[in-house]
Amino acid sequence: MRLRLFVLILLAGMGLTQAMAAPNGAALYGRNCASCHGAKGDGGIGVPLSLPSFQAGISDDYLRKTIHAGRPGRVMPSFSSLSKAEVDAIVRHVRTWNKGPSATYSARQIKGDPVHGKKLFGQYCASCHGVNGEGSTGTGVTFSRPRDLPIMAPALHNPGFLSAATDSMIKATLMNGRKDTPMISFRKLGLKERDINDIVRYIRNFEKQPLPESAQVLQVGSPVITRDSPYDLATTVENVKRAVNNNNFFHGRVQTLEYGLTQPENENPKQVIVYFCNISLLNKALAVDPRVGMFLPCRITIFERDGKVQLMSVDPKVMSRLFNNSELNQLCEQMEQSYTAIMEEATL
Repeated sequence: MRLRLFVLILLAGMGLTQAMAAPNGAALYGRNCASCHGAKGDGGIGVPLSLPSFQAGISDDYLRKTIHAGRPGRVMPSFSSLSKAEVDAIVRHVRTWNKGPSATYSARQIKGDPVHGKKLFGQYCASCHGVNGEGSTGTGVTFSRPRDLPIMAPALHNPGFLSAATDSMIKATLMNGRKDTPMISFRKLGLKERDINDIVRYIRNFEKQPLPESAQVLQVGSPVITRDSPYDLATTVENVKRAVNNNNFFHGRVQTLEYGLTQPENENPKQVIVYFCNISLLNKALAVDPRVGMFLPCRITIFERDGKVQLMSVDPKVMSRLFNNSELNQLCEQMEQSYTAIMEEATL
């Protein structure tokens, strides 16, 4: 009797420990997802996860694979560092917004004619999803996307999407559409099921093609650009301001690195930041991804240590990799060239 009681107490304790150790899906979602998808799943830069038609059209497995693999080059990063239990906890939390049954899909392949599917894709899909399935452009709701548009057309030619979405899920989306989004039912457009099967087959054949630029993630060497200056700090600051103007930017305020972080009398005068901007470039960057605003205006920091002066700035290409947005690649490479040109001109 005592042994049985001991075993029951032990099992109860183990169950309590496991319950206490279970990942908190709401907390994990808040840390990893809410900044893009909204605290309540109402969207922003990311898909509105609480949208009823989205909830009704995707499976738990699709959510799990999307969280794990992300969408290379398409804003949604990979969260491969999360454990299976943590991913499952996030999925359960996302499903708390579901008002109906969750979708389940067969893993079987759908047969069709990809040649005919390509023709139909160009006619019905390319205007939103891109000619080669690269997805729509931009993520900013105030620049590239109207505020009343809840979702940008996703990239279909993307390894993350293709690994997460089954043929039957793609077919169901085409057949039924997504209410409250621009994705309408293709049956209402007059397409037959056979036509939809052909489109599915064409989309699945993206797996056999080279990745488009929209799925390329920019590689970065050092995250910081540095140059040594042969001049004293004051001269270097003036050189940077002149070089900024010569490279089609205008310089703004000049302040110490510690400005606002300590009392003015305690600021180190040998650590200085020069701010600068190009309005046209600024608007282009914000239209692609409003998160770029965290890095703006542009800036170069100038240090003096032991009589030696050095210039330093973040490599703008880090933004593209950090935000997992291949659309920023060209802009970030252009900005990196400008930063380098300014620093080299200032230290000639």
